[in-house]
Amino acid sequence: MMQQFLALDPQPRHTDLGEGCHVDLHDALSPQAAREAMERLRVELPWWQEVYRRGAAGNVVPAPRLTSFHGDAHCRYTYSGIRYAPHPWHPVLIELRTHLVRLTQHPFNSVLCNLYRDGRDSVGYHADDEPELGPSPDNIVIASLSLGAPRRFVLKHRRTGASRVYSLGEGRLLVMRGHTQRHYVHALPKTSRQVGARINLTFRVVSPG
Repeated sequence: MMQQFLALDPQPRHTDLGEGCHVDLHDALSPQAAREAMERLRVELPWWQEVYRRGAAGNVVPAPRLTSFHGDAHCRYTYSGIRYAPHPWHPVLIELRTHLVRLTQHPFNSVLCNLYRDGRDSVGYHADDEPELGPSPDNIVIASLSLGAPRRFVLKHRRTGASRVYSLGEGRLLVMRGHTQRHYVHALPKTSRQVGARINLTFRVVSPG
């Protein structure tokens, strides 16, 4: 168990982006806890590769990452046309959720896990604003915990295109609050650099039904 290695960051770096958008950056885990969580989740979660249908011909395109969704029994979630039924909570995810609830004061009930195996794996620009996360994108709280190799995370304003770049990995936590999902999209771009594997855990609240 990792309790002795969990870190509480007493002064997260808070950024007011304007328009009611807020971002907090925490050093949420000690290096030991981040490594232990990364090693166990990479081996023990039921990872799978999503496929998308693109174009009029319905060509099948594999997603450039592996995914695993976990949560309370009612937390069914649709993303990019794929309907997720939650896997049960893994013990490490339970421990991390307890830690993040204490850190953020928000009652997360599910987590979408993404495994980026190397720099070729990525996720394009999107917002976490699906209906299951709330009737409006104005009050969605997303806690994005990154393990493993640091990667560039880009937050881009929908209207102006202005962007902020964060280096996320090794136990760093980015919390997006307020109107951030309304006014911003985010992405993890591909990179030609030689980088190791990375796991991102996006904790969220999925509404029943």
